[in-house]
Amino acid sequence: MDGIEGPFLGSEELAGGRVTRRALQRRFSRVYRDVYMPKAQPLTPIARAKAAWLWAGRDATLGGLSAAAMHGSKWIDPQAPADLFRIGDAVDGINIHRDNLISEEVCVTGGIPTTTPARTAFDLGRRDTLERAVMRLDALANAVRLNTTDVVDVIERHAGARGIVQLRRAVELMDAGAESPQETRTRLLLIAAGFPRPTTQILVYNEFGDFVGRIDLGWPEWKVGIEYDGPQHWKDSEAHARTIERIADLEAEGWIIVRLSRDILRYRRGLFLARVQKAMRIAGWPDADEIRLDAQIRLDSVA
Repeated sequence: MDGIEGPFLGSEELAGGRVTRRALQRRFSRVYRDVYMPKAQPLTPIARAKAAWLWAGRDATLGGLSAAAMHGSKWIDPQAPADLFRIGDAVDGINIHRDNLISEEVCVTGGIPTTTPARTAFDLGRRDTLERAVMRLDALANAVRLNTTDVVDVIERHAGARGIVQLRRAVELMDAGAESPQETRTRLLLIAAGFPRPTTQILVYNEFGDFVGRIDLGWPEWKVGIEYDGPQHWKDSEAHARTIERIADLEAEGWIIVRLSRDILRYRRGLFLARVQKAMRIAGWPDADEIRLDAQIRLDSVA
């Protein structure tokens, strides 16, 4: 009984004598009907996906966020419902999708039928807002190095699907170099404001070919970079010191670095855009005066 890991079907474990009804009630949490997890084990997106598949009698295909989790996507809310392709009604904590999947759109991941990365991107890019869709595509692309062409092939097979216009734009904006949702938001905000599309994860070397540092995103042709400082940069004194030293080295190579924090991105976007505008103007970018400092990340504002 001590070796049971979740998720699992309570009825199967009871029938096999591996757990008692008393232990099932005391030591395990019910995820879905007849599906349990050890109370000490966190309900991750992957665990939730497996739990939903068990709930469906092992007769379903994981899709959407559940498939993305199985493919290695990060930044998925563990409270988000699981996504299944199957016939039947939805229940609390599980979204049911009834689309017909062709064989090329299904693979097996961790022993469970799962939509392929391309089909997963097709579904995620059509749902919710453009910003959230791109965040999810970025995370998936970062995990599996998703090929845009593969997604386009799925789009062509389902050209009349709902949300296809947003999907096409989301795929165009997708970038496997984004390493956090905040980096995705920053990139979309810069594009919405009128800046050129930035390059992500820029590697900088000095004149002798020695590696100097990596920049989150920016414009190598103008030597302007954006660095997102997450909370870890301030909580870890050693990491903070390394960041300061790295930025000093980048500036010594002629780069202008604009630093961005979570609070500035959330509450003072205009200030951030003004700082980037000033940096690009100094660097010689000719269209700096055309920037929209009041830009918002909206479907109609991202080209």
